[in-house]
Amino acid sequence: MRTVAAVLALAVLAGCGGGGSAAGGTGVGGTVTVFAAASLTESFTRLGRDFEATHPGTSVVFNFAGSSALAAQVNQGAPADVFASAATRNMATVTGAGNADGDPVVFVRNQLVVAVPRGNPRGVAGLADLTRPGLTVALCAEQVPCGAAARTALDAASVSLTPVTLEQDVRGALAKVRLGEVDAALVYRTDALAAAADVTAVEFPESAHAVNDYPIVALRDAPNPAGGRAFVAYVRGERGRAVLTEAGFQAP
Repeated sequence: MRTVAAVLALAVLAGCGGGGSAAGGTGVGGTVTVFAAASLTESFTRLGRDFEATHPGTSVVFNFAGSSALAAQVNQGAPADVFASAATRNMATVTGAGNADGDPVVFVRNQLVVAVPRGNPRGVAGLADLTRPGLTVALCAEQVPCGAAARTALDAASVSLTPVTLEQDVRGALAKVRLGEVDAALVYRTDALAAAADVTAVEFPESAHAVNDYPIVALRDAPNPAGGRAFVAYVRGERGRAVLTEAGFQAP
C-alpha cells in the first residue's frame, strides 16, 4: 500500500508540473500575440523564432502594421499581449487609455534615409534633390511615425515637396521603390538595410532632427500576460539587443 501511495503521489506531482515542462520549465507557454511597428518585421520575426526555441511550448504571433493603426486596434480591444511602437506618440495613446501593464520602455531608435533603386540611377544626394522636376517620391502619411519623421526632416532642411503617394506604413513606401513605381522614398535606415538587394540608402544630415524612439510594453488584459512580459524581457535582453543592432537599430 505504501508503494502504491508513493506512485500515486509522484503521478500527481508530475501532473502538476506539466505546464512548466511544456514551456521548458520557464512557466511561459501558449500563444504570445505581439503588435509591432512594420519596421520591426525582420528583427522581431527572428526574435520570435528565437523566443520559441528558448521557451518550448510557446508560439509567437505577430501583427505588423503602422503604429497608429496598431494603437487604435489595441484601444478598441483587439487581443494582444505586447505593443511595440515606432514612436512615443502612438504609445501614449495606449497608455493614456489605460491599456498598458506598467510603463513603456524605449528599447531602440531609428533614423530616416532616402531609399532609391539600387545603384542610385537618378543621382540623389540629399533631400533637396527630391524636388527635381520629374523625380517621383513616396512618403508615409503624417499620422504614422515614418511620415511624422519625414515631415520633421523636410522642415529642418527647408525642403517642400509633393509626394505622388502617401503610404500607411514604411513598408508601403519602400515597396514603391522596390517595384520601380517611384524614384525615391523616405524610409527608416533599418528597412533600407533589409532591402539592400534592391535599394540603395542615401544618408542625409537632417535625419538627425527626426530620430524615432521605439517603446515597448506588455498590455493590460492580455490573453497571455506571462508570455507578454517574457517577450518584452527577451527583446530588451542580450539576444534582443544583438539582433536589433545587427538590423541597424540604434541603442536608446
